[in-house]
Amino acid sequence: MISFGNCEIANLSVHRVGNKSDDEILYLSDKPLELENDILNGLLMQYFLKSFTTEEFYNFSFSNGEFELNPLFTYAQSVFGKGLSLHDISLKIAQYLYDVSNHPNIKSGDLFVAELQGIRLNDQQVEAIGIFKSENKYSFITVDENEDDVHLNHLNGINIDKLDKGCLIFNRDQDKGYRVCIIDKANKGEEAHYWKDLFLNLKPCSDDYHHTKDFLSIAKSYVKEKIGDDFAIDKTDQIDILNRSVEYFKGKESFNKEEFEETVFQDENVINSFRAFNESYKIEHDLEIKDEFDISQSAVKKQSKLFKSILKLDKNFHVYIHGNKNMIEKGVETDGRKFYKIYFENEE
Repeated sequence: MISFGNCEIANLSVHRVGNKSDDEILYLSDKPLELENDILNGLLMQYFLKSFTTEEFYNFSFSNGEFELNPLFTYAQSVFGKGLSLHDISLKIAQYLYDVSNHPNIKSGDLFVAELQGIRLNDQQVEAIGIFKSENKYSFITVDENEDDVHLNHLNGINIDKLDKGCLIFNRDQDKGYRVCIIDKANKGEEAHYWKDLFLNLKPCSDDYHHTKDFLSIAKSYVKEKIGDDFAIDKTDQIDILNRSVEYFKGKESFNKEEFEETVFQDENVINSFRAFNESYKIEHDLEIKDEFDISQSAVKKQSKLFKSILKLDKNFHVYIHGNKNMIEKGVETDGRKFYKIYFENEE
């Protein structure tokens, strides 16, 4: 849990980072900003921090797993260790971001690098470095009054409610590559992974949130992609298994893999099939998941949205199945037409 109630911006630098592949410039400011305007300070705090509501954390990584070689890790280490000023480090961060901005779809933007104090992470006060990139400009109308008339003008600027890209590097877990959380509004193509993978180079923390999230992803993938290859199972049975998977996580405080398998899959042959799929999935996606962990309900809430309990029948009907599978029956008419019979007690 992150709390920003007492957060303050200790230092702030701003640079302009263009797209290197398009020969756009990198503009580096000479000195940090002086934040003497309380209103502007408050607006910046809202812009930087409002979007960070997640409990999903990462660690710095590198291609060979040695996070100490990650440039962002060394830059953060210098700031937290007071080896270099934030502004000096911000110059290096801007240059590094410019060097990886070499795909034509990556947008240029304003880069803010901030030193933040007074953040509380899991009820402990912690200092942090914030890196924020604004890529989109928005039009605003202003109304100006004078003695004779009222005039309308327009300005292009940053919408403080729409942070395009950001990360917070907390001075915690240095021995694991620091604790980091991110914001990235891009959702496809090269521009969707250059921030997290090329620039920051992050891997998920080995914590309850990611154990919960990753195991639910494995269960969903197994039911959607594999179980039908190994067993004769109809769509309603698949949906029933998906519903049991989510209900297990919603109804428990802690996870036990063997208990989950028996509760959800129930058949020994299906359990053995799932175990084989589980091991191959973890190897393919480089995941480490414990057999027992405390369940993160925020991860359950996020992942359960992806568990679609919908029975799609041609283009005519969508049937949502939320509970008792015994209330729906499948059959075939004498003329070959297929049907579902649905039982219910109350109609709303």
